[in-house]
Amino acid sequence: MNRIVLGAVSALLLAASGLFWWQGRAATEAAAPPMPQPAGSEASGDAGEIEEIPEEDGAGLRGARLPEVNETTREEKRFNRLDGNRDNLIARGEALAPRVAAFRKLDSDRNNLLSFEEWAVATSNRFKKADANGDAQLTRAEFAATKPKPVKKPACKC
Repeated sequence: MNRIVLGAVSALLLAASGLFWWQGRAATEAAAPPMPQPAGSEASGDAGEIEEIPEEDGAGLRGARLPEVNETTREEKRFNRLDGNRDNLIARGEALAPRVAAFRKLDSDRNNLLSFEEWAVATSNRFKKADANGDAQLTRAEFAATKPKPVKKPACKC
């Protein structure tokens, strides 16, 4: 019960201090000196007028044609990656297929159960592979070497 009361009181104090801080900043900004006039502006009444920008109609001018854009969205691309048989439906097996390969790498005895020992061995092997000098510690350079390599996009089909 004490924890609940203490938590409620501390939340109220935190909210009150935030409110006072916010009000203090508002009072400071209200008492701030007025903004200086930009250089070159006159103190007369027409200082607020904006000069008109000259217009160009561009009649008879023609720009380059815009490239055609494939309108597949990110979600459509993701859906198409998962839909292996292209029937516009994603079955449970298709949805889980990308995760199966990673699971199979860790499941060394192929019993479809990932034990702690299998996970620990795989993690330990990855650490040993990353530890280039064998001192059981990763330096920044060794850790940076564990970064996954970016997947190269296929060459253009032009």
